[in-house]
Parts: sequence; structure tokens; C-alpha cells
Amino acid sequence: FNIPSVPPGIVAPQYWRQLVDDPTGEQPGTLVVDPDEKYLYLVQEGGQALRYGIGVGRQGFSWSGSARVQYKKQWPTWTPPREMIERQPELEPYSAANGGMPPGLSNPLGARALYLFQDGVDTLYRIHGSPEANSIGRAVSSGCIRLLNHEIIDLYSRVPDGTLVKVRPSRRQIETSSMMAAL
Repeated sequence: FNIPSVPPGIVAPQYWRQLVDDPTGEQPGTLVVDPDEKYLYLVQEGGQALRYGIGVGRQGFSWSGSARVQYKKQWPTWTPPREMIERQPELEPYSAANGGMPPGLSNPLGARALYLFQDGVDTLYRIHGSPEANSIGRAVSSGCIRLLNHEIIDLYSRVPDGTLVKVRPSRRQIETSSMMAAL
């Protein structure tokens, strides 16, 4: 599929891919997601990191923790989880029973997807491309980490299966946990 370019002004310059000083302190090769700042870092040698702008889960749909890239797919089929179909019945045609949404430019997983597993179990969270460039820098997804299609193609080529992924808790998650602990 030919991926259209993103028109100027849709994605703020701070969310363009760039090499930065590593703010994570993690080992080279690790992916670190900062949901508050809307950045994904690929830690490099020499105290550097490639920083990508991302879209993250909206309130109530965020996830944090450590996982591994179990496998990767080019132009994946999208199959919404059962819980998503219950919230949005119009997605039923894309259910697993119906074979999912075929690959293409309108597929929510975009050009590439990294499938995240914890202890060999699918988290149902993905790092993936998105046809919605205006979602970068925002909290809009159902929990997955979105990149521009051009950027997920770049990241896909840089990370092997088994890559460690650390998703930091958002400030909102920390505040909610603190409030629950106080009860």
C-alpha cells in the first residue's frame, strides 16, 4: 500500500522522530513508553535514544508495565477485542468470527504492529501504526500505542522479536492508585 504523506501542521514538530539524550536510564534496545509526554523511546548506545511521538490510551484505557514484543506483523489484520465490540456493536463485522478487518490504509493497526506479551500471555495491547495522524500527541486510543505509519515502519525495522517494552504508569494512573489506597 502507498502510504500518503502527512500534511504539514497535523503533527506538532516535537512529535517528529528525533535522536535525543536518553531520559530513561534503560538498557540499549529497550522500548520505553511515556504516556504523559506522548513519547516512545528506543534506547540506543552512548546515552542516546530515538524518540517517536505517539498517541496513547484515553482515560480508563491506559495500561502500564513490562512486556516483550512476542512477534511483529506487516500490514496486520485488525480484530477488535470482545470488550470493544460490546462497547461499539458496529465493529461486529470485524470480529474474530468474521475474520477481522483486512490490511489496508484504513485498518486501525496501520502498516505494522508489535504484539506485546507478558510471561507468554497476550496483553491485547499493541504498538502499531495509525491512519489517524491527528491522534499523535493525544490520549485517544483504546489503550494501544499509536505511531504514524511512516514511524512504525522505521521502528519495526529496528526492533527484533523479544524486545523489552516498559510502559510507564501515567500520572492519572498513579493518582487513581493513591486515592484507592487511601480508602
